[in-house]
Amino acid sequence: MLLNKGSRYVVMGLLNTDSIAYAIGSLIERLGGKVIYTVQSERMKRIFFDRSPDLTEEEKAKMDIRFCDVTRPDEVMELFNGIGNLDGLVHSIAFANPKTCLGEDFHTNALDDIKQAFHISAVSLATVVQYAQPHMAHGGSVLALTFESRFAFPYYNWMGVNKAALEATVRALARRHGRDLVRVNAVSSGPVATKAAKSIPHFAFLGRTWRMTSPLPWDPTGEKDEVANAAAFLLGPLSRKITGQILHVDGGASIIGGQLLPHERNFLDEEEA
Repeated sequence: MLLNKGSRYVVMGLLNTDSIAYAIGSLIERLGGKVIYTVQSERMKRIFFDRSPDLTEEEKAKMDIRFCDVTRPDEVMELFNGIGNLDGLVHSIAFANPKTCLGEDFHTNALDDIKQAFHISAVSLATVVQYAQPHMAHGGSVLALTFESRFAFPYYNWMGVNKAALEATVRALARRHGRDLVRVNAVSSGPVATKAAKSIPHFAFLGRTWRMTSPLPWDPTGEKDEVANAAAFLLGPLSRKITGQILHVDGGASIIGGQLLPHERNFLDEEEA
């Protein structure tokens, strides 16, 4: 069984129905789990999720959605104190000001923006685990979402630095919480065209990069379900001896040196090119 029936999970970082958080939460529910979603604020919910056209108002009303700003420890503590026992947690949260932390030039004097991005994208994982772990009485699983941090991609700049920090945080938390029987891992996906990702300058460039480096075809608009499948595995009992790991769900791009040669590319992908 991929997930234990009736298991309870918090999925943090819901924006709209196009988000990876929603894809993961929906799969958890289809597999028999209970999902509590978090959104940064009521205002963010009104602007993004409430306007999602893919769900009826009745379907939206049935979802358990709470509010939590992960930069505020008091809100994080209040969230988990009001939830009860948990089996796992998904951290699908990242932010960097695209005008200062992303773009053509890595250098910036916007130090406050850099600090904010680091806090939200990396430090917040430690904050939520600190307050979530006491509610995992019999152990549990924590999952973060990352992006290939071993290479410097153009335009990604400080978010690449933050993803490297996030992955280091995953390892540190895995070491700290092994004694609590809490596993901490991350899924590193290829580029996925969510609302948040589209705020990255020249996001389409990443899609073209994957077309040249991924042995398996990778569609930025259609691979959220593959990321969710890997997330469900790491959240459930079949991965109970896996912790501190970064699982790449990227079509294999992370193991390729240079670009694929013409004869190595998928013929369907070639037709699209």
